[in-house]
Amino acid sequence: MRASFARIAFLFSVTLLLAAPVRAQSPKSDAEVAAKELVDTIKLADRFKALLPMIFKNLKPAIVQNRPDVERDFDALVPLLMQKMNARFGELEQSIVLIYADNFTADELRALIAFYKTPLGQKLLEKTPLVTQQTMAAGAKFGQIAGAEAQKQMVDELRNRGHSI
Repeated sequence: MRASFARIAFLFSVTLLLAAPVRAQSPKSDAEVAAKELVDTIKLADRFKALLPMIFKNLKPAIVQNRPDVERDFDALVPLLMQKMNARFGELEQSIVLIYADNFTADELRALIAFYKTPLGQKLLEKTPLVTQQTMAAGAKFGQIAGAEAQKQMVDELRNRGHSI
């Protein structure tokens, strides 16, 4: 009887604790508020959303593998999956806000916001996707050339040292 009373008292206590109002989250820091404004100013969510079609386009050949029935279903699923991913961008945005808030002071973030609101800042935002694409292409080209040269030099050096390659 005492054991069951103790069990009931314990369960009642746990129930009260679980039913108690959850303590409010601590107020956002000044840096977090500024970081959120920066993320909004640079339209970061829109930039990530713009990448989704490319991601699915790049996934398609590996998944579809020239099978028309799979391609048809893949194409039908893309809008649904994009909608689900778009709905989750708030999570990503909040993570990025915290990253900016951890790496910059509120004053630094406000200075960035001020910059991005200038004509040059707006041009930078406008040109960033193109510059990024061109930079990645240049890096890939450089990597191919440098890789081929390094491979040739390595093989030549190994042969000079008596290895048969």
